[in-house]
Amino acid sequence: MDNANQPPQVVAVRKNGDGDIVELKLSSGQEVDYKTAQQMAKNNQIANVNVFRGRDGDEHLRSDPDGRKDNNLDNLPPF
Repeated sequence: MDNANQPPQVVAVRKNGDGDIVELKLSSGQEVDYKTAQQMAKNNQIANVNVFRGRDGDEHLRSDPDGRKDNNLDNLPPF
């Protein structure tokens, strides 16, 4: 299968002092801030993630549910 046309995936995250994700590193090597990643996800420019509106009324980025914990954004390695 040719993955050349697939959007990049999130491979690592950078968190702030509160443990919130503030930057994401993509399999393409690109590093993007959280808001940029949200917009990219809405445009299907990042694979396996989606944007949802939380109870707080804000939009949040999350990995697509697939039953695995190891690929959840919070569980990805830091960079």
